[in-house]
Amino acid sequence: MANYPHPIIAREGWPFLAAATLAAVVATIFLGWWSLPFWLAALFVLQFFRDPAREVPAGEGIVLSPADGRIVQVGDSRDEYLKRDCVKISVFMNVFNVHSNRSPVDGTVENVWYFPGLFVNADLDKASTDNERNAVHLRTAEGHDVTSVQVAGLIARRILCYAGKGDRLARGQRYGFIRFGSRVDVYLPPGSRPRVAIGDRVSATTTVLAELPRA
Repeated sequence: MANYPHPIIAREGWPFLAAATLAAVVATIFLGWWSLPFWLAALFVLQFFRDPAREVPAGEGIVLSPADGRIVQVGDSRDEYLKRDCVKISVFMNVFNVHSNRSPVDGTVENVWYFPGLFVNADLDKASTDNERNAVHLRTAEGHDVTSVQVAGLIARRILCYAGKGDRLARGQRYGFIRFGSRVDVYLPPGSRPRVAIGDRVSATTTVLAELPRA
């Protein structure tokens, strides 16, 4: 899977931005200054679909944030995808965060699972199991298994995942997108050491979430 170039505005947003801009232009022609709400809507679409390039931190055994947002869960949990105990870290994205999702580790995609579901507030813990979601199982060269799960939110209606079984992902590589408010859950092997706490603001790729266990 080729790394996605960074055109500043995510390709997923091009149709929405074009439609919003066209509507604003037409409104300006017919409504003049009353078209301001249409331009504000176009500006919102522009900021929502921004997709800036990010610097990838160096270091062995580190897990990077797969999304921009706020940490809403850190601690021991259960990885229902790999049927194991784990350390779980969850990142909640609001509509003002970048919604491009990045690989948390260097690894090979062992499996991808999609589950239809509900669209409850992604800030709630039950969203991890009740909402529509897409899980990617990554295995590092050291043999560590990491599960990165895109979870739809209250108004999210489309999870996009471009990774498939057998793909090789690099840390920070773009592999998906979620349209409008959502979360990403990361399930790590037992013994992983979190480097974030609940309430912390994180940035995709540039923030280190945790350190994997050392052999």
